[in-house]
Amino acid sequence: MLVRDRLDVLFEDEEFAGLYPSDGRPGFSPGQLARVSVLQFAENLSDRAAADAVRTRIDFKYALGLELEDPGFDYSVLSEFRARLAEGDAADRLLGVMLERLVEAGLLKPGGRQRTDATHVLAAVRTLSRLELAGETVRAALEEVAEADGDWLLPLIEPEWDKRYGRKVEIGKVSGGKAGVTAMAEAFGRDGQKILAAAWALDAPPRLRALPQVEILRQVWVHHYYWDAAGRLRWRDGRALPPASLRFDSPYDTDAHYCVKRDTAWSGYGAHLTETCDTDRPEVVVHVATTIAPVQDGELTERIHDDLAGARLAPAEHVVDAAYVTAARIERARRVHGVTLLGPVVPDHSRQARSGDGFDKSAFSVDWDNQQATCPQGAVRREWGSLRISGHHYIQKPYLNRSWNGRVEQVSRRGDLPVVRA
Repeated sequence: MLVRDRLDVLFEDEEFAGLYPSDGRPGFSPGQLARVSVLQFAENLSDRAAADAVRTRIDFKYALGLELEDPGFDYSVLSEFRARLAEGDAADRLLGVMLERLVEAGLLKPGGRQRTDATHVLAAVRTLSRLELAGETVRAALEEVAEADGDWLLPLIEPEWDKRYGRKVEIGKVSGGKAGVTAMAEAFGRDGQKILAAAWALDAPPRLRALPQVEILRQVWVHHYYWDAAGRLRWRDGRALPPASLRFDSPYDTDAHYCVKRDTAWSGYGAHLTETCDTDRPEVVVHVATTIAPVQDGELTERIHDDLAGARLAPAEHVVDAAYVTAARIERARRVHGVTLLGPVVPDHSRQARSGDGFDKSAFSVDWDNQQATCPQGAVRREWGSLRISGHHYIQKPYLNRSWNGRVEQVSRRGDLPVVRA
């Protein structure tokens, strides 16, 4: 209501002109559909419920600038509108337009406090086992090649292929246990390899190997098969697969990847939403980042800050959970953008911190300029060793033997040394 009070129109129809044909029957105002979509998300309504709200609720009519007698629209229009927004970067441009209007109306300003959190997004594809993925990938490639050049494919087809790939591949329990699964997987493997070898033959039409499903078939075979020493195609053991960030779970959506986060396992993507949370202004989503599911939350921290600064909407305080926070990211946020990154820092998991026996790294005083470390007993260690882990530089403080309560205690053991990031 506050946005409607300040802004007569949030979205203009002209801003959606590129999504619609220039001729044909006029449709419902895309600017109003965009506002309906925002209200629908805010109240978690289905398409049918959102269309009913537009037709019957006074608050919806006021927010949309409609007359009380306006009949609204059929609920199917909303899914069609979302499909148009999903093409290219239309949704991102729409978010940018909304933020500009809110800034002009004084409802959105840089500074203040914002928060970011991630949620999982399920891919709109059927969940497949590895075995079903192999069979369905062959089927998808066969259908695309048959449509592109059926005469070329005809000599390759074997009598068993109609039974294996005539309908979508659904596999329940396989007789023979693990050996039966391997035998079926390698049968799929031979069929897929036959298609790939023929498509890459010198006399094959080059356009066939450029077909999307043929390329997906090639990638799936790299992920799940290998050649043994005898030159036979073999099914990979589950422990020998590439990382989940490289392989995909469906031939129909190669951006869908498997991920496990705490108690949640899914195939799809991750969405990182940043919104304002000031008490005197409306809460508004100011940044959205969508990634493949296995991307760690912390990899988005710097990107979010850079994007918000580029839009002149960087916060003064940014509230996140532990996955987004490291000492280096706290320092960079303050130094580069003047942002205070607020969130729990991952605790020290060393033996000393867990057991309370000895000194953990937080107990040491570090003089970075003089390259000295002082333990709680006052002993100064002047040896300063460098360490490189996962592309980052660290300083390693050597272990010390000190008398403590009449006993000789080793502050830290080799292999469990206090390590401080430089």
